[in-house]
Amino acid sequence: MTRFFRGLFTLKRGPWEMVATLLIAVGVFMLMQPFVMWAYTYSFIVTLVGTVMFIIVSHFAEQE
Repeated sequence: MTRFFRGLFTLKRGPWEMVATLLIAVGVFMLMQPFVMWAYTYSFIVTLVGTVMFIIVSHFAEQE
């Protein structure tokens, strides 16, 4: 667990890719759920932020 947080603080690829992937998954879930309108409303923005974040993070250095 401390390795994950250390990777976040030192801008390593692995932990940040995981965060970006989770954002994409949450955005897709928000898009597909039929119950909460605000979640549906912001789903595209969350998915877009996760996708752009994944593209940027893929240029970070590998974790040792």
